Formats: sequence, structure tokens, C-alpha cells
Amino acid sequence: MNVLIVEDEARIAAFVERGLKAEGFGVQIAPDGETGYALACNEDIDLVVLDLMLPGLSGEEVLARLRQRRPDVPVIILTARDAVEDRVRNLNNGADDYVTKPFSFVELLARIHARLRARDQVSATELTAGGVTLDLRTRTARIEGHEVSLTAREFALLENFMRHPNQVLSQVQLMDRVWGYDFDPGSNVVEVYVGYLRRKLRKDLIETVRGAGYRLRTS
Repeated sequence: MNVLIVEDEARIAAFVERGLKAEGFGVQIAPDGETGYALACNEDIDLVVLDLMLPGLSGEEVLARLRQRRPDVPVIILTARDAVEDRVRNLNNGADDYVTKPFSFVELLARIHARLRARDQVSATELTAGGVTLDLRTRTARIEGHEVSLTAREFALLENFMRHPNQVLSQVQLMDRVWGYDFDPGSNVVEVYVGYLRRKLRKDLIETVRGAGYRLRTS
């Protein structure tokens, strides 16, 4: 797998490059937007880590052009801009994930793996994890061969877990992906719907990770 890092801060680019190479990734670095866009158009690039504040062509413009040229390549924004409006705008404009600086390499790596898994599964008609099968065409779920009736929101929540098996997903991530941005951050709606899934599927399927979120266990 080849990752392109579009980042003008050499120290950060080198830090991410070292970590990714240690994990077996091929890595290319672009120090500006024009170079980044040109390299990102190469079909050999499997994922792009993109800064927003770049010399020349901005990260947002790189994202806009890349979505026209390669709409399916995963793009993770890595930026110091932490305002909600920046995150919302870039996700709505086609970014697959958004990580703010300062950041943990372990978290960035987990998000890279998650985006690559999601890319590989996007054409699948079924997802299978933890003994559960989701049919994305008929919007039905089965566990141990028995069909389970799920509401649209329950299905969407379970689909998110199954696209990221064994990965901890925070409450904010789940609310962003399933309920969108029009939500009360103090709401316990995720906890409530996780409870629904546990009752309908299996109590130990979705694990609560105290202080971090939830994960779907496959073993």
C-alpha cells in the first residue's frame, strides 16, 4: 500500500513517513499543493494524508480537484485547523476523515487502516464480522443464520461498527457518521442504540471501552 503525505512542515512529514514505513507502507511526500495533486492523481497512490494550509495550491483546492479526478481514493485531512466549520466543510467536500494537530501517530495509523478497509469493502454487497452478516442490498441483518429486524438507524450504526471491526469508535465519531452534525453532543443516543443492538444481536458483540467509545469484537 502506498500513502502520499502532502505536508509542508518537513518535521511532521518525516515523522509520519518513518512511522508508516515501519508499518510496511510505501510513502511519498509532497511539500506543496501542486506537487501533491500531481502525485495524488497517480493510480499507484492508495491513500492521501493532506494538510490544508499548503504553499501554492491550498489543501481544500487539492481535495476539490482530486475528487473530480479520483473520486474513490481515500483522503485523510491532517491539519491544525480544529474549528467545527472547517471539519464539516471538508468532510462534506469529500474528505474521508479529519485529524487535528497535535496528533497521535497510533490514531492516525488506525484511521489509515480503517479508510483502506472501507475502500476495499465499498464494492461488497455483504459485510461479515463477529458472527453477524449485513446484506447491503436488502438492508437486512443475520446472526447465526437467523434474520434480525433492525431500524434504519440501527442498521447504519451496525454497518459503521462492521466496517471497522475491533476498532474503537468514539461517541462523537458515531454521532457524526450515523446522526450527522445536527445533534446534541451531550446526548446519550449512541449508548441507547448500542443497547438496542446488544439486545437484538448478542450482548457481548459491542464492547464499551471506558472513556474512549465502543468497538465490535470479532473474537
